Amino acid sequence: MNAKTGSKARRASVEGLPANWRKQAKALRRYGSEPPAVALERCATELEATLIQRDETTLSLVEAGRESGYSADHLGRLVREGKIPNAGRPGAPRIARVDLPRKATAPVEPQLAEETRRRDVSNVQIVQSIIEKGLE
Repeated sequence: MNAKTGSKARRASVEGLPANWRKQAKALRRYGSEPPAVALERCATELEATLIQRDETTLSLVEAGRESGYSADHLGRLVREGKIPNAGRPGAPRIARVDLPRKATAPVEPQLAEETRRRDVSNVQIVQSIIEKGLE
């Protein structure tokens, strides 16, 4: 196994982070580190809520096209054919973000805050950055 493949296999998906953080919190508690454990659990809860909100968001065909990489016409056709559920109404289709197909693209490494500025970044900003840019 090469280093590049191994590092990809070890990376967690955004959706898997809350469970991972709770597991880490449990381990921290075993060693008497209650405050960091509580912080990790709060981050896990905030991320889960943000992911649910993200998935429930509906997009117009134009917005969905920008986010997915597919054209609005193609997405409209998929909705008409029933391949994607219509989260809107007839004549004004919308697509739930959770149902949005995505064109395959090269993975992009997330941009982290510069070392000297990390304390200026809030937990909410970190979670939003992870959701927007992903980990993989």
